Amino acid sequence: MTGKAKPKKHTAKEIAAKVAAATTNRGGGKAGLIDRTGKEKGGHAKYECPHCKITAPDIKTMQIHHDAKHPKIIFEEDKLINLHASVSVDPAKPKPGVRGSIKK
Repeated sequence: MTGKAKPKKHTAKEIAAKVAAATTNRGGGKAGLIDRTGKEKGGHAKYECPHCKITAPDIKTMQIHHDAKHPKIIFEEDKLINLHASVSVDPAKPKPGVRGSIKK
């Protein structure tokens, strides 16, 4: 046990975890909106539903969406819109979900 007069110190692991949490792009908020939509950088959302234009990151997620929202329409994988095929990615732009931040 620590004494009353001894201050508790933070470990290097704890400080490193705080720094990593503060500087890692988790894809949320206004900054992650562009990543999630997949319009500008070819972000997380790869496929777009042809019926309601909602986006999903993979085929399985799109099929789950389709079964829940469009049960009367048959799911056809070839009719899905691939957003990554239509976007030319600029190598200067940061990729979605990249570690680090612009301001440090």
